[in-house]
Amino acid sequence: MKDKALWSGRFAGSPAEIMQNYSQSLDVDWNLYKEDLQGSRAHGKMLHHIGILSNIELDNILNALEEIEIEIEKGIFHPKIALEDVHMNLEARLIEKLGPLGAKIHTGRSRNDQVATDYRLHMKKALKDLEDKVLSLLKILLHRAEKDIDIVVPGFTHLQHAQPISLGHYWMAYFWKFARDLKRFNNAYETTDVNPLGAGALAGSTLPLDREFTRKELEFAVTSENSLDTVSDRDYLLEFLFAASTFALHTSGLSEDLILWSTSEFDFIELPDDFCTGSSMMPNKKNPDALELTRGKTSGVLSSLYDLMINIKGLPLTYNRDLQEDKRPVFHSLYTVNMILDILTPLIEGIVVKEESIRQHLNKGFLLATDIAEYLVLKGIPFRDTHGIVGNIVQYCIKNNKIFEDLSLEEWKIYCSAFENDVYDILCPQLAVDRRKTFGGTARSEVKRQIVVGKSFIQSV
Repeated sequence: MKDKALWSGRFAGSPAEIMQNYSQSLDVDWNLYKEDLQGSRAHGKMLHHIGILSNIELDNILNALEEIEIEIEKGIFHPKIALEDVHMNLEARLIEKLGPLGAKIHTGRSRNDQVATDYRLHMKKALKDLEDKVLSLLKILLHRAEKDIDIVVPGFTHLQHAQPISLGHYWMAYFWKFARDLKRFNNAYETTDVNPLGAGALAGSTLPLDREFTRKELEFAVTSENSLDTVSDRDYLLEFLFAASTFALHTSGLSEDLILWSTSEFDFIELPDDFCTGSSMMPNKKNPDALELTRGKTSGVLSSLYDLMINIKGLPLTYNRDLQEDKRPVFHSLYTVNMILDILTPLIEGIVVKEESIRQHLNKGFLLATDIAEYLVLKGIPFRDTHGIVGNIVQYCIKNNKIFEDLSLEEWKIYCSAFENDVYDILCPQLAVDRRKTFGGTARSEVKRQIVVGKSFIQSV
């Protein structure tokens, strides 16, 4: 006998097989079976609470739901495409087990508020898992900042040598980026933590449903205020996808830096072998594939945000079947962001810094040019003038294949009589780093302060 949809009473016939395949969502929403069973348990208890189910009926329903979950986990129960989705398959199985009693579970409930409940429960757990992983990444970045605080590296603008910085300062820059990402994931969690059960198809129910009961049972923070808004709301998913997109952008930028730093042209770091691969032809190659894939997978996360935004941009209230497609981009992003975190955290921990190679770069690009300009400022010369003076000195050095340390005092004075022997005291990258004591600057004292604040942030989460 052909399986019939539980809504088939309105129709003289069944949907064409191609329509069933086209409209089914089991390939994505079967992931929600645990949450669907959880929601049904809470809904059944609420129906008992308001007198629609007896004690025996509730016990039988709860026992049957438990049996169904075991059947799924053992691979005994397989969903049917003819029944469209996770909700109809589980309800049909409940009816198979309990007969007319099983049909009572959908009393006062629509798939519209049912899927909203399942989805929010799923996203709450997923976001908590993500937050734990981001915290682990933040802890590794703090560890690296403490470990590498004394290492001076060139800082870059326009991918050109700019000013010397502490490597610890670099790691803390990404600490704060990912800390903001953590806050965004937390905000998405708060937006998600709303009970939709009881909103029905769109207008609530004539039955005395107790939504506060289900809120407590399902451990939601609050209950949604408007049934029309409830079944149409996908803001919480957009907030997650925006947080995921921003996070992915940050990991992509970090990956790009580390890829460059690992090249023979930079040679700042050695990446752990565990996260690199070789070439099928060139035996000398060590490719930073994990980082390149992270950079590449960012596009998929970004497109997921646009996917959902475009999906809902013109939908009328309330539920429309378009919303069935809201899971694919979200589940894709959840998987990708989790994979990035699983890869990036141990990769960063395993990086070896090549200090000797880095030192060779500190003489390139005239990293201390700004320091010299500010040295002249302290002697009373306007900065715009000192900027020009030092720019001319840089030109002179390039033409004569010299660095600042090679210049005699007489050469310095050609460009400005204010130069004295004390100019040589500032031509040290480590001292240049420590002179930058501005709040948030790269001085080691400031990096240490940031680390303290970072540790407090982690403890407060």
